[in-house]
Amino acid sequence: MIPADFIQTLLARVDIVDVIDSQVHLKKSGANFIACCPFHNEKTPSFSVSQTKQFYHCFGCGAHGTALGFLMEYNGLPFVDAVKQLAESVGLQVPQVENKELEVRRKDGADLGALLSEAVKYYRAQLKESPKAIEYLKRRGLSGQIAARFGIGYAPDGWQNLASIFGEYDSKSLVTAGLVIEGDNGKRYDRFRDRVMFPIWNQRNEVIGFGGRVLDKGEPKYLNSPETPLFEKGRELYGLTQAMKAIRVSGKVIVVEGYMDVVALAQHGVEYAVATLGTATSATHIQRLSRLSDHIIFCFDGDSAGRRAAWRALEISLAHLVDGKEVGFLFLPQEHDPDSYIRDHGRSEFEAALTQATPLSAYLVQELQQAQDLRKEEGRAALLQSAKPMLKQIAAPLLSLMLRKRFADVTGISREELDTLLEIKSPVLPKRRAETPMRRGSLPSAAIQLAAVILASPQLAQQFDINFEPNAGPDFQFLATLVDFCRNRTDVGTAGAIEVGLSDSAHPQQLSATVNHLAWMEQLNFTAQQIALEFQDGLAKMKRELEKKSTEARYRTAKSTADLKATAAPNAKTP
Repeated sequence: MIPADFIQTLLARVDIVDVIDSQVHLKKSGANFIACCPFHNEKTPSFSVSQTKQFYHCFGCGAHGTALGFLMEYNGLPFVDAVKQLAESVGLQVPQVENKELEVRRKDGADLGALLSEAVKYYRAQLKESPKAIEYLKRRGLSGQIAARFGIGYAPDGWQNLASIFGEYDSKSLVTAGLVIEGDNGKRYDRFRDRVMFPIWNQRNEVIGFGGRVLDKGEPKYLNSPETPLFEKGRELYGLTQAMKAIRVSGKVIVVEGYMDVVALAQHGVEYAVATLGTATSATHIQRLSRLSDHIIFCFDGDSAGRRAAWRALEISLAHLVDGKEVGFLFLPQEHDPDSYIRDHGRSEFEAALTQATPLSAYLVQELQQAQDLRKEEGRAALLQSAKPMLKQIAAPLLSLMLRKRFADVTGISREELDTLLEIKSPVLPKRRAETPMRRGSLPSAAIQLAAVILASPQLAQQFDINFEPNAGPDFQFLATLVDFCRNRTDVGTAGAIEVGLSDSAHPQQLSATVNHLAWMEQLNFTAQQIALEFQDGLAKMKRELEKKSTEARYRTAKSTADLKATAAPNAKTP
């Protein structure tokens, strides 16, 4: 473990501008530096770096962090490696606190990685010795070059082939790595047998697991590594390491279902495809891909299973949509998957089909509409009922507004009536007015406003004099965490508060909103006086919000008591 105090010292010694500018060319813009965001494709710079506060923020995709966070995100470095790299750049020695449990986990992880790397070499060597596996790959249209690029191998038939390369076949690590299965009677055997093997890499180019596909018919068609200390299916994407550059160049990424789909598309020049690892699309998948590209296209089979997978992807995407980014759905003919379609029709026709992908908004409306008879009031009411929870999830303000207008038109009610039904304050639009930095319409909640001000000037936490109720809500809980941290560390700066005090925050949405408001304040060059006024304004606003909540709570309690008395009255005995 690296002491928190050292992280603060390190961030105070490095200059985030030097760190980022060495990899992304920055230009001076007022008091800050700007660039086109390295985490998503854009033409107009929205990536801002504050030298005074030592943090970065992208107004486009929401990426934010410190110099340490940038190295982890941009270079795919683990936390410890990023700390060491920064420390070396300023001549600091990284101290460590002894933690035997952590050291054991780190050693086990390193051991597992070494085992998986050896397995990759073994499977690749076995592919060269297997005519039927080579014939299978040729029949699927794969060249030797593409097989080498993806590290494809072959696990031969037989129960304990791995014993030939791992002397200690009884080692617990082989089971933990997912390479060997131990039966109830203690007998061991290889997990992957007579399968084409697809190594799975993480963003640091480390092998973390495998996917194995049967050569012909058999179940399961795909067999994946189990969850291990290195491999979490819901977080990883197959082919992302190989696709990274093409995604950035093309400005889009295709999400498919199978390993062979990714490899076949790459074989035909479509190199910006990735696949989920035998699981449904997750929020982590959406967040990672949104950082890399402005356009995500889900390409699934046109059968019922493909449609279910697409609808699940849509549901997960709603809470992570960003205005200016697109999510689309391409459904292939039922007899095709991406692999067979591009082999039969070629790259040009496949990429032409991508341009016709159905936007998420249109897909949402189509699917919900076709389930109801809109000629009847009951059908339109049912449509609104099914759309309500989905519309409330949409995070992108402009897209949310457009879809609410669409559903209002379809059902014959006004948008204001629909917003009332959805309990949405209308309109929900972002406002940024440089000429009026104190404009009330541009401010977030009082808690987020105050959190941003305290990040800008951590010593203001000493003047914070409001106590929260335990159930005050996530914005208030987040602010309370920040205030406590800054009160106990009077010398902490903005970067230290973000990286040490809030890096493990249980409220990531509040952290993102806070950094966004802080970046906006930096963009407008808030003076110390303006920051102080913003703090006082936030305190007053918060007191009003808390008083309103308290009044509403008292009203609900009184009403509940009155209702109980009214219910009990008819049953009371007459004296």
